[in-house]
Amino acid sequence: MAHQIIRSGIPVFLTVLLLAALSMIPGGCYYDNEEDLYPDAGGCDTVNITYETAIAPIMASSCNTCHSGAAASAGIRTDSYSELSVIAGNGRLWGAVSHAQGYSPMPKDQSMLSDCNLTKIRIWIDTGLPEN
Repeated sequence: MAHQIIRSGIPVFLTVLLLAALSMIPGGCYYDNEEDLYPDAGGCDTVNITYETAIAPIMASSCNTCHSGAAASAGIRTDSYSELSVIAGNGRLWGAVSHAQGYSPMPKDQSMLSDCNLTKIRIWIDTGLPEN
């Protein structure tokens, strides 16, 4: 008596092909990190940039140590709106912080300001140097 083979379901070669295809799909997020997945996490808030809300804190953390008070380095003060708005208006602030050719790069002997802080300064200048 001959035995009859009954086949049901998906043929073997299709099963192997399906398993091979599934093995090519990256599994999980084990090696992913937050910075790659969400590059703006923590982000750079560039809404309503004014001297008081954004620029004064940047100056306090990066510039005022040398450029404040009566003994300000090179006579340039960054610790008040009235003083800073003059050098921002004539291009000296942007030239210095962007390390443009022909300007003394600031902060002196340090890395350039972060992209976020540079963006805030650029927006502040481009929007007419709002104070509050």
